[in-house]
Amino acid sequence: MKKLVAFITTGFPSLEFTVEVALALADAGVDTLELGMPFSDPVADGPVIEKANLKALQNGFKLEHLFEASAQIAPYIDTLWMGYFNPFYHKGMEHFIAKAKSTGVSGFIIPDLPLEEAMPYKPMIESAGLNLIDFIAPTDSPARIKQIVSDAQKFIYLVAYAGITGSSKSEDLQPIITEIKKHSQTPVYVGFGVDQHTATQKAQGVDGVIVGSAFVKVLLDETLNHAQKITKITAIAKEIKEKINA
Repeated sequence: MKKLVAFITTGFPSLEFTVEVALALADAGVDTLELGMPFSDPVADGPVIEKANLKALQNGFKLEHLFEASAQIAPYIDTLWMGYFNPFYHKGMEHFIAKAKSTGVSGFIIPDLPLEEAMPYKPMIESAGLNLIDFIAPTDSPARIKQIVSDAQKFIYLVAYAGITGSSKSEDLQPIITEIKKHSQTPVYVGFGVDQHTATQKAQGVDGVIVGSAFVKVLLDETLNHAQKITKITAIAKEIKEKINA
């Protein structure tokens, strides 16, 4: 069965709601949760997630809130922290490893940490029993793909197009999927631009999909109350999970 990874922004609209919606997504069939770490310059994210980042920061988000929410979420659903490298650098990777271990989080997604810069950190992360997710982009050469995926753990994050999250761009990913699978048995999940309308097409040839903006849009919808947001988000999750496995 193909897997569904769901991204939500931690602390938006509140920390309590982050926990509530995360557990609801687990019940709706989401396999892995990406807890986004709000950051002021989310370079890989489109306007939807960027707006949620800024609102969470304006609401007073602190890293301790991430750890607090994770302790309540990770026992019930496989959880990853998705964040930019700046906080990891300033707090220290050892700090994040210790916090991940204590809360039950299984690893990290750091989109602005390329392979070469990740090398000093990957052994310490993996020796702690955690995962650092590797990215492949459509612009990567066959040699580069082979290098990146040679020891990829958990899953490989295939970026659906060059650009930012939340776009409706489309590229033929089958050649790059074939290239990845020549060199690795690690599952390949596709992200960027995946929602209930594109999921069937995006899931072709891969082992799972990663969905962010489609969920965060609902969190940002001020016409919905909290209960309505959870109802809508879980309905989207169930629809996507059904479509990718149809």
